[in-house]
Amino acid sequence: MNKAIEQRPGTHPSFFYGYVLVIASICIMALFIGTLAAFGVFFKPVLNEFGWTRTMVSGAFSLCWILQGALAPVMGKLTDRIGPRVVMTFCGLFLGIGYLCMSRLGSIRQFYLLYGIIGVGMSGLNVSLVSTASRWFIKRRGLITGIILAGGGLGTLTTPPLAHWFISSFSWRQSYTIMGAVVLIMAVLAAQFLRRDPAQMGQLPYGHDSPGHTALVKGSVEEGDSFKEAVRTKPLWVIAAMFFSLGFCLYVIIVHIAPHATDLGISASRAAALLAVMGGLAIVGRITLGSAGDKLGNRQTFRVSLALMTFSVLLFIIAKDFWMLFAAVMLISFSWGVGVLGSPIIAEFFGLKALGMNVGIINLCYSTGAAAGPFMAGYVFDMTHSYRTAFVLTALVALAAFVLSVFLKPKLKGM
Repeated sequence: MNKAIEQRPGTHPSFFYGYVLVIASICIMALFIGTLAAFGVFFKPVLNEFGWTRTMVSGAFSLCWILQGALAPVMGKLTDRIGPRVVMTFCGLFLGIGYLCMSRLGSIRQFYLLYGIIGVGMSGLNVSLVSTASRWFIKRRGLITGIILAGGGLGTLTTPPLAHWFISSFSWRQSYTIMGAVVLIMAVLAAQFLRRDPAQMGQLPYGHDSPGHTALVKGSVEEGDSFKEAVRTKPLWVIAAMFFSLGFCLYVIIVHIAPHATDLGISASRAAALLAVMGGLAIVGRITLGSAGDKLGNRQTFRVSLALMTFSVLLFIIAKDFWMLFAAVMLISFSWGVGVLGSPIIAEFFGLKALGMNVGIINLCYSTGAAAGPFMAGYVFDMTHSYRTAFVLTALVALAAFVLSVFLKPKLKGM
């Protein structure tokens, strides 16, 4: 008999292993997102050494996101079947090796190849960790997802300033060597603590017997729509389009805020500090908005957050000094936190049966947006020698996301 079934409702194990999974997930998230966010700090050193255009440099980052998104549904399916431990071990190996090889970069072809490898490494991150968290936690699912994804904010808070310090003290090549070694060791180690679901530890999900919460788990059989059923409904694609817009807007800022700030005459250290602010406020936003999703509802939280994101991008259009950029960064960083509601809203709409695959679809769209946004901004800058038009286009995409959130409705019964 499945051990999960032997645990009586209303009883609790002396230690819930889900908390170990949360700690391991935070560590992995901080390593992966922090090192990826540091791309903006490496942007000009790499550009200046090789004499490439901003479109060329941005294109490598976009390729990373394209591959990450394309492989996300595959990683989601693998997580559903074999669990997050194997998936994240594989991803940690690829990510660490990609950064180590960046220290030997010598051509634009190598640049794209290596960031393609990094994209493969990134592909299992969100889809594996957040779908696994949704299996372990029913009550406070949004809050727990927010806490895990806040690890990405922690990484963004700490890694860009550290990368700037290493580049200033040594070189950008040695900095990539350090990043690669840390990711290779720490991410693979943390992945060994992940487990697919509570049944593997003889436990039930947190909140399975709480009033007002109905577990979507019966023994080892998960309820909900199949992947084929979910992709035939409008809500999944509305959510996916919202996440495309979210990725588009956020990564225009993450990739281009540091070069944009230095173009305005702001020092490189203060430009790196803006990225650190994004990480710090993202932590607050993810925990706050994850909790708000539990209390106020996921759809309402999305609407408020996307309206805030639209306003923040409008500020980037008129910002001319550090303090205006700082204010705009604070607002968009907080709204970034709404991404934590991806897995909870998918679980709410479609159940857990194909959660990994369904989350993989929205992650694919998020990654596509994250790839398209920075490339667009780099291309527009090369054509106009200004980010103004790029920020205007970004604001329009943010507005479209807000409109979509207004029209998001639960799927009809029988659909």
